[in-house]
Amino acid sequence: MSEVTVTVRGEHEARVAPERATIRVSVRAEGAERSAVVERAMRLTEPVRDSITAREGSGTVVDWTSTRLTVRAERPWNNEGTRLDPVYYASIDLTATFTEASELSIWVSDIAPWDGVEVGWVNWHLTPETTARVEREVAAEAVGVAVSRAQAYATALGLGEVVPVEIADVGLIAPPPSQPFAGMAKARGMMQESAALADASMEYEPDEIVISATVEARFLAS
Repeated sequence: MSEVTVTVRGEHEARVAPERATIRVSVRAEGAERSAVVERAMRLTEPVRDSITAREGSGTVVDWTSTRLTVRAERPWNNEGTRLDPVYYASIDLTATFTEASELSIWVSDIAPWDGVEVGWVNWHLTPETTARVEREVAAEAVGVAVSRAQAYATALGLGEVVPVEIADVGLIAPPPSQPFAGMAKARGMMQESAALADASMEYEPDEIVISATVEARFLAS
């Protein structure tokens, strides 16, 4: 039999427990006087910020940010269609990255009842070092799957060892599929919306993070 070209796709994925949790918290105030609203928002934010820095000092929080105070005004309408006096709204957003889900749960349970505090999303993720390592491992496994698949085709045809000719991210060799695939190693984390965060227990059990890779490869077999 003459030389045959074998084109295959290799996929692999790994599931890894999250190492970090980044949460967003907003502190809001409103009222009829701008200066009073600004002062109240800043005053309500202070204990939240202090609780974060205290945990940063103990190593529970590895990173945190705080946005500048934002203020806006709205003039509502009454039932008679008359514009009322302005109502001022002030807010400050904070994010904090925790190393343990249990510590995050404790902290959220502490601050959630505080006046003006709104708990937002939580993004579960890995450290950059772990992400890079797992991506390399997953990509290598995906290539191994492609080699094994190509060799299986060649063996079924009564041919010998396959010789790699070309390898690329998915879609760069063959036409792209109708459904999207992950080209290079890709991480899919777990993000919870604020509705889920309203649970009274304030317990967080994150899903595993999925890191996947898909490659296309072309081999020659004879």
